[in-house]
Amino acid sequence: MNYLSTRGKSAPASLSAAIAAGLAPDGGLYVPAELPKLRPEDFADCESLAQIATCLLTPFFAGDALAPELAAICAEALDFPTPLRALDTSGSFVLELFHGPTAAFKDVGARFLAACLQRQQAGATRELTIVVATSGDTGAAVAAAFHRLPGLRVLVLYPDGRVSPRQAHQLGCFGDNIAALRVAGNFDDCQQLVKQALADAELQSLRPLSSANSISLGRLLPQMSYYAAASLQHWRATGHSLNFVIPTGNLGNAVAAILARSCGLPIGRIALATNGNRVLPDFFAGGDYLPRASLATLANAMDVGAPSNFERLRWLYPEATRLRTAFEATAVDDAAIRATIHDNHRQHGETFCPHTATAVHVLEQLRARDETGAWAVVATAHPAKFEGVVEPLIGGGITLPPTLAALLARPSHAEPLPAEYPALRARLLAGTAM
Repeated sequence: MNYLSTRGKSAPASLSAAIAAGLAPDGGLYVPAELPKLRPEDFADCESLAQIATCLLTPFFAGDALAPELAAICAEALDFPTPLRALDTSGSFVLELFHGPTAAFKDVGARFLAACLQRQQAGATRELTIVVATSGDTGAAVAAAFHRLPGLRVLVLYPDGRVSPRQAHQLGCFGDNIAALRVAGNFDDCQQLVKQALADAELQSLRPLSSANSISLGRLLPQMSYYAAASLQHWRATGHSLNFVIPTGNLGNAVAAILARSCGLPIGRIALATNGNRVLPDFFAGGDYLPRASLATLANAMDVGAPSNFERLRWLYPEATRLRTAFEATAVDDAAIRATIHDNHRQHGETFCPHTATAVHVLEQLRARDETGAWAVVATAHPAKFEGVVEPLIGGGITLPPTLAALLARPSHAEPLPAEYPALRARLLAGTAM
C-alpha cells in the first residue's frame, strides 16, 4: 500500500519511507491511499493484542519491506495488557491503556515505531535522530522505547513548567542516546520547532531526522489495535458495537479510533473530550477551525491549541458539515476535572488521572441526557503520574506502578532551550554532544 500527503502535493510513498520521514515533503501528514475493509470474522483466530494488531495492520503493510517483520514487531511492542474493565452494570467501561513501561497509552505507538525504525536502521551508515515534541507523556514513552537502540538518537522537547513533576523527571531520566530539552514556551511552540526541523532540507542532508509524534504513521497505525481489541471483545460477548469517549489534545488517539471504525471494526459512536482548550469543541459546535495559543490546564498532556491530526480528520471527512455530524467534542474545565476525580473516588472508589477524568465527565453528561448503549472511557495515563493533582482530591496517596517507580528512582537532567528555531537547529547539528 502507498501513502499520500494530506496536502496532496507530494509523491506517494511506501510505508517504510513514510515512517522514516515522519512528515511529507509538502508539510502534510501521511495517510493510506485506501482503507481496507475488514469484518469481525476476520479476527476469529486472534486473541492477544499482538495477534489482533497483526491481522489489522497486514493490509497497511502490504508490499512494504517491513511486511515480513510485522508479526514480530507486534509481538515485541505490544507485550502488555490493555484491559477493558466494567465500571458498572449499566454498560459503562474503562479501557485501561496505562500498563506499559511509562504508564501512558503512548507506550503502544512509541514501542511499535521504535521496533519499525530499529529494523529500518539495521546496517545503515548514518545515524537517525528522532525529534519529538511532548505535552507530557509522549516524550517519556518515546525515550523508553528508543533507549540505547543502536543507530538512533532522540531529542525530546517539552514546555518548561507545563508538565507534571513526575512527567518532567521521566523525560530527563534516560541519558545515553536520549536528550531532554525544556523549552521556554508552550507545547505548540515545541510542535512548531519539530515541524520546522523536519521541513529543513539542508538540515536533513546533514543530520537525517524523523518524528515520533502522533503525526508519525508508525505511532498512529498501532494505536488502532487496542480499539480493535476492545470492540471485538465486546462484540464477541454481546453482538453489539462499543462506543468510546476519548480524551484528546493532538487528535492522534481519536483518529486511530476513527480509522479502526472506518476499516469495519465494531465501533459505534466516538465522543471527544478536551480540556479548557476549545479549538475542537468550538469547531464541532459550528464555528470556524481557529488554532490558538494553548492554555495551561490540569490535563496538561492535552494542552494543545493547534491539533496536528486535524488534517487527517479533514482528509477522512472533507466536508465540514459531515464532519460535524459525525462526532461531538466537549470541553471540560479544571473545576469539572477536580470534581470528577473527587466524586468518583468518594462514591465508587475509582481513581482517574486528569485526562481520563475529562472523558469520565463527558460520559456522565451523556448518561444524564439518557444516552444508552455500551460506552468505554479511554484511560490514557496512570493517576500516579499526576499525584500533585490527584492525591489532594482523593485524600490519600497513589501506589506507583513498579515500572514508573524504577524510572523515578533514576537521576534526571534536562537542558534549557529558547523557543527559537536557530537554537534547536544548532543543537541538532551538535550531534554527538547529545
